[in-house]
Amino acid sequence: MAEEIKEAVVEEAVAEKPAKKRAPKKASKKEEKKVEEAKKFAAPIEHDFEVIVEPFITEKSMALMQNANKVTVKVAKGANKIEIKDAFERIFQVKVTAVKVVNQVGKTTTRGGRYRGSIPGFKKAIVTLADGEAIDLFKE
Repeated sequence: MAEEIKEAVVEEAVAEKPAKKRAPKKASKKEEKKVEEAKKFAAPIEHDFEVIVEPFITEKSMALMQNANKVTVKVAKGANKIEIKDAFERIFQVKVTAVKVVNQVGKTTTRGGRYRGSIPGFKKAIVTLADGEAIDLFKE
């Protein structure tokens, strides 16, 4: 008889428990890490400001910026694509998809037909930003 009472109590307890609702499936840990990494960028270091010298403003570079989401900047002579990409991402907090580098050769000129001079060469980089990313080079 004691066993029958125990079984009845167990059956009542099972019947009284509400059905567990399953929570919506969460994203996997790998996906969460990718999202967090995409949002976070490291703080810029002093070397980053030595790599990227200044923006290179011409009509063509402005058209590239508006139409193709590309930014043109002057960079240090010894900088490579990886350094430029890392520096750009840290300084402007944007995702960079591609970097193209061009060495502009210095030119000799005459000034006023009499005085010879030279225009120094420099290295410039055309940085392609990821879709949905944008920067403002003309902040006040």
